[in-house]
Order: sequence, then structure tokens, then C-alpha cells
Amino acid sequence: MMERRHRSSLVVGAVLGLVLIAAGAAWYVLDPGFRAGREAPLIAANMPQDEFEQRIRDYLLANPEVIIAAVQGLEARRRQADESEAEAVLRTRAEEVFRDPDSPVGGNPQGDISLVEFFDYNCPYCRQVAPVMAEAEAADPELRVVYKEFPILGPGSTYAAKAALAAHRQGRYLEFHKALMQFKGAVDESAVLRVAHEIGLDIDRLKAEMDDPAIQGAIDRNLQLAQALRINGTPGFVIGDQILRGATDLETLQARIAESRARRQEGASK
Repeated sequence: MMERRHRSSLVVGAVLGLVLIAAGAAWYVLDPGFRAGREAPLIAANMPQDEFEQRIRDYLLANPEVIIAAVQGLEARRRQADESEAEAVLRTRAEEVFRDPDSPVGGNPQGDISLVEFFDYNCPYCRQVAPVMAEAEAADPELRVVYKEFPILGPGSTYAAKAALAAHRQGRYLEFHKALMQFKGAVDESAVLRVAHEIGLDIDRLKAEMDDPAIQGAIDRNLQLAQALRINGTPGFVIGDQILRGATDLETLQARIAESRARRQEGASK
């Protein structure tokens, strides 16, 4: 959420200069004082800079919808461009998204549809959606769930992500993942080690394998992949050729899974 607000403020700042130019053109076209004569371009060109700027300011104050429309239009075009780029990335990097051997898998490993989640253990929305994920998995025996460690909320999240991938090497990823998602409070080093001890992990082995550069490499790839897919916050989901950003409910998740399954079956029948 904070990422989206920051991005919106950047958009507003970037567009203001363009708005001034657009406002000048709109004022030139719409202001009754300029509709009448062919000499209008000459008047505008010969007008002192400070007077021209003042006329634009006056126009914007009288017509604030110009700024709103410009900002909304630019943001809509930027969102569309981002979506197009993300869809292209998903097509070209599908193997990395769905079949990365370093990404733990739950549900039915041989399922016909993969649900990929990018998440952070300290994200309250990820914790909120965890039961939804579990319910979707329980209701669909053909659903394959791919877990992408995406620690973006500080050192505690990074420590937890490394520990989770190290737990995967002990064959205990899903149990550890569930326990961390259900943990009450901030997930930091002490919380991670406490949970690891409670579920019976080999702590010494866990700590040693967390230092393996391959584990940091897997996390770095997830971070880069999420950025390429325009997933800037958590949680983020990929289902077939669809990308969902933010928490969702069971109905939406199941609808997207059904859509992806139908398209897959339609493609296979051709």
C-alpha cells in the first residue's frame, strides 16, 4: 500500500510540467479571448513570459479538472504499459515463474494449474490470505501451489525467507511456512528460531544452510522476477497468464483458477 501511495505522488509530480503545457494549449483553444482571430498565435508568442504563465495559472484555477484528467490519463496509460510489459515477461519467463526448482511446491505437484504466490512473512495481508490459499488448495485436488519467498519488509523478513528455504532442504518447508504465517507478532530472528525449534527442525543445520549463497541467490531471483512482473507489494499471485496484486478472497481466486483451467483445456483441444 505504501508503495502505491509513493508511486502515485511520483506520478503527480512528473505530470505537473506536462499539465502546464497541456493547459496552455487548452487555454489557447478554449479561452473565448483566443477563439476569434488568426492573430492568436502571434499574441501568445509575443506575450511576456510572466503574463503567459499567469494566464495559465488562472485557467488551471478556474478549470482544475484539467489537472485531474491529465493525471488520471497518464496513470491509466502507465498502468496499461506496465500490464503489457508484465504479460510479456510472464510469457517469456514462464519456466522461471512456474517451474523454478528452488521454489517449494505444495498442493498437487503434478496438478494441471499452478497458483504462484509472492509473499512476505511479516505482511499482514499475506497472513490474512493464507487461510484462503489453504481452502483453495483443499477444495481443488488438481491445484499446484508454488511458493515464492519475497522478503521486502526488512531484515526479519529476509531472515525468515532464508530459514524457510533452508527448512525446505530438511523436507519441512510447508510445515514451517504454515507455522510462520500463523505466528502472532513480528517475525524476526528470535521468532524464526523459536518456530523452527517448536516444529523440530535441526537448528544447527538450518543456520548453516541459511548461509549458503544459493539460498540468497534464489531470493534475489524472486525479487528480480517480481519486479519484472510489476509485483511491487505483497501478496502477489500468478495463475496461468493472469497476475493478481494484493490480497484476494476465495471466490476471486477460484474464479481465476477456473478461467485459467478452461483456457488450458481449450488450448489442449485444438
